[in-house]
Amino acid sequence: MVMTTGAHPKDLWPGVKAHFGHTYDEHMVEWTDIFDQEGSDKSYEERVQYVGLGLAPVKNQGASISFDSAKQGYTSRITNITYALGGIVTREAIEDGQYSSVAERIARYIAFSIRQTCENVGANVLNRATTSGYTGGDGVVLATASHPEHNGNQSNLLTAADLSEASLEDMLIKIMNATDSKGLKISLIGQKLIIPTALAFEATRILKSIQQSGTANNDINALKSMGMLPGGVSVNHYLTDSDAWHVKTNAMEGMIAQNRRAVEFDKDNEFTTENALMKGSIRMGFGWADWRGIYHSAGV
Repeated sequence: MVMTTGAHPKDLWPGVKAHFGHTYDEHMVEWTDIFDQEGSDKSYEERVQYVGLGLAPVKNQGASISFDSAKQGYTSRITNITYALGGIVTREAIEDGQYSSVAERIARYIAFSIRQTCENVGANVLNRATTSGYTGGDGVVLATASHPEHNGNQSNLLTAADLSEASLEDMLIKIMNATDSKGLKISLIGQKLIIPTALAFEATRILKSIQQSGTANNDINALKSMGMLPGGVSVNHYLTDSDAWHVKTNAMEGMIAQNRRAVEFDKDNEFTTENALMKGSIRMGFGWADWRGIYHSAGV
């Protein structure tokens, strides 16, 4: 894996007009639209569900008050993982290069690769939202109609439907009807629509039209008029399903990205070989505690 002069033979001679393939424009950071960022100072962080009380029943005259108990629910653990990449360049390759330093280009490659790694790892939480084996603290996948709660199963999964004005309204109604673990109503709000690139134009037509999208009706666009999805639309280039879509909510401790160690870059020279070594690393954890942080439709 050592990069010698043979890895970049054209760099040894004058006459190259330009290099390409290493200076593309990058997308803006997208994983931050999915996750709320939190600090971390441990190998892993655990978040414990707290189950409150149920509805107050009728107290008949002269009868005793009914008592209920608050208790601990399930525990969600998000483990911090180190992602790292490096490059090795011989001293000769650096000395004999006629253009910008090979080492400088490798350093840019490393930085780009680490940023791409964070994007892919973050997006994979949604890519695997319904994939067996990728479970949360409650023992089931992120998006399911069978989240076990103390009042029975609850759902953050819309019956499979392609993105449309009607299906998005159904999703937001489902979110507005959300309850806590005891079945009491909570103020859950759809904050942001998260979509793959294939749905970018359809989402714009749905949310930006003054009147209903794709019809001859003169009805208003209720989504726009009511100010739904105040966070707008996030097009994520790393989602792999072209028709699955998601709505992020305001649930606390929902979608979480833990920052254990910020990205670091370093370089050194190996004494015996005189090779230049460059590396970059970051330590993070991606996951969720409260599944109510995201609602999902698999499309059709």
